[in-house]
Amino acid sequence: MLNKRTKGFTLIELMLVVIIIGALVAMVMPRLTGRGEQARIAAAKADINANIATALKLYELDNGSFPTTSEGLEA
Repeated sequence: MLNKRTKGFTLIELMLVVIIIGALVAMVMPRLTGRGEQARIAAAKADINANIATALKLYELDNGSFPTTSEGLEA
């Protein structure tokens, strides 16, 4: 006769695995969440720098020179 206790996993074993996976997720998620915000900030900074450079080049093409410091953004 086969022993029915040797087949499959017990409820305690399954609960232990779920707890371990939950603990790992709890440790990893905060690190991944912060990276997304840092990536958005870096992308915004790169976009701003690219747009300012493009705007200055277009200003120079239209006016023949870059705006002076005294003209500033009002130029």
